[in-house]
Amino acid sequence: MNQLTHFDAQGQAHMVDVGTKTETRRIARAAGQIRMLPETLQLILSGSTKKGDVLGIARIAAIQGSKRTADLIPLCHPLALTRVAAEFSIDQSNSSIECVVTAETLGRTGVEMEALTAVSVGLLTIYDMCKAVDRGMQIDAIRLLEKQGGKSGHWLRQTG
Repeated sequence: MNQLTHFDAQGQAHMVDVGTKTETRRIARAAGQIRMLPETLQLILSGSTKKGDVLGIARIAAIQGSKRTADLIPLCHPLALTRVAAEFSIDQSNSSIECVVTAETLGRTGVEMEALTAVSVGLLTIYDMCKAVDRGMQIDAIRLLEKQGGKSGHWLRQTG
């Protein structure tokens, strides 16, 4: 197993020096889901929530969340993102919505945290917009699906 990179030789937390790394195209995909009552899902799908287009607003929130990752996660580098896409898919049989985010940059460090943050913020936005009718919604399975670029190359989740 590799060493934890956010600690120096004395065990103190620090921001990783990426100054000598080569700039490469870096891509990360992350996903997560929110489960809810079937009635809540129908409200979202019908567009009849009081707050408006839930998935449209969650998409914008996810993109905005990716851009604020360095403000939220203390040791993340601020990145110039070149692309962020947030997609939502509906699973009526499980009364859930999956969010998949792809984040890209040309840089010296990966965009995994930006993709994971975006998924989290997108799903939290759905919760916020629907909590008046369903406080029991549950956010699950936030995970990295894939990462490309950099010295470590391509990584792809093998299951789920």
